[in-house]
Amino acid sequence: MNDFIVNSAYAGVTISLISYALGVYLKKKFKYGFLNPLLLSIVITMVVLLGSGVDYEAYNQGAKYLSWLLTPATVCLAIPLYEQFELLKANFRAVAAGIVSGVLTSLVTVLVLSMLFGFHHQEYVTLLPKSITTAIGMGVSEELGGYVTITVAVIVITGVLGNIFGEMLCKIFRIQEPISRGIALGSSAHAIGTAKAMELGEIEGAMSSLSIAVAGILTVAGASIFASFI
Repeated sequence: MNDFIVNSAYAGVTISLISYALGVYLKKKFKYGFLNPLLLSIVITMVVLLGSGVDYEAYNQGAKYLSWLLTPATVCLAIPLYEQFELLKANFRAVAAGIVSGVLTSLVTVLVLSMLFGFHHQEYVTLLPKSITTAIGMGVSEELGGYVTITVAVIVITGVLGNIFGEMLCKIFRIQEPISRGIALGSSAHAIGTAKAMELGEIEGAMSSLSIAVAGILTVAGASIFASFI
């Protein structure tokens, strides 16, 4: 099985897409929040690889092609923002304050928890880019000397948790303003959170798309400063 996947250019992609399609089907059928398609696809893929004895490197030979689409997919999020550009101009100060608050909250939280758990510098900087998109977070982690593979895992987990619990938390704290909900999801849960924001509405999706880009830029600068604290 391992040799088959190594010799096939599309085996990894096929496994990933089928796993995700199955995750989408289960989410639509049972409609439970914790049945996130991305989370389910990760679990299903892990089960398939472990059950068939296929190592990650062999799987990634084909699956890596999906990663190439990550950056252009993120750029395409500019489209809903363009459609809501007038709304952005009318609420620019509030939007800017919300994104800055989200970035600072993420960085300060990582700093405080790292100090409480006694993390070393390399472990600490690995977690700093947890709330930004993978394409940017990997570069930040590598530049600061973190564990890039762990950073990717943390980013995915952060996004999945934001996707699952974001809407529920907005309801608990009675956050009903579409702009606020979009900024919250985008600045805390990057592209995966934005997928949920787009389900909530066009305004939420547009504001979340903006938050991904701006939060990414601010985190690049902020992480460089916060990295010196531990």
